[in-house]
Amino acid sequence: MLTRTAPYQITWEKLPDDFVLDDEPVDNINQPPLAAALTESLQLAGRLSANALTFTNYGICATVNDKIVVKAPDWGYVPTIGVSRAEVRRSYTPQLQGEIPVIVMEFISDTEGSEYSTKPTYPPGKWFFYEQVLCVPNYAIFAPETGVLEVYQLDSSGQYQVRQADVNNRYWIAEMGLFLGIWQGSRENRTGFWLRWWDEQGDLLLWGFELAEQERQRTEQERQRAEQERQRADRLAAQLRAAGIEPEV
Repeated sequence: MLTRTAPYQITWEKLPDDFVLDDEPVDNINQPPLAAALTESLQLAGRLSANALTFTNYGICATVNDKIVVKAPDWGYVPTIGVSRAEVRRSYTPQLQGEIPVIVMEFISDTEGSEYSTKPTYPPGKWFFYEQVLCVPNYAIFAPETGVLEVYQLDSSGQYQVRQADVNNRYWIAEMGLFLGIWQGSRENRTGFWLRWWDEQGDLLLWGFELAEQERQRTEQERQRAEQERQRADRLAAQLRAAGIEPEV
């Protein structure tokens, strides 16, 4: 774990309009679908308020010792922003524009280990930035190819400690009132490991196509029940006629 070796000053300033953001393309083919899936299920379950912000490969800013630092987590969640969406179009500065993210995630795409970098000097490493600068309470590192998920939680001393999964191999994210865990299956022509949400009762937050299939099955079950009821009524009517009784219409 990180030991601070030099003092530093953190301020919260809006990213200058002329600041050049990194425009390099995403080098992880899994990142866009993984991030979209996390957001979609939250939205469809009514778990995203009008003032909440989810982001992927999007600059989160802070000024450390008078130097602007921008990191772009693969996915993150802010419960409440205090400005309009237009004001966070290019980047987001916590404390100035809204709350600190309650969770950030990195999806491992290489072997350099940048997700674990505690480098405190400019530009600081991701781990250092999330832990010591932003003080994000939850940090998740996910390896999509192997399905390995690590979740770290900020302790009372301000350092990340690894968390142990529960009996269902999930992690309770208290700030969201949800469990985070691994699910294996197919979506958007990708078959493999996914990160998904479960609610307090252990029910999976569904994606759009799953909700559509659930509705299709419900409609089919209702059709079958109606058909069974019609057949039962026809049989009863036939029995009554056989006994010389004309059934009421």
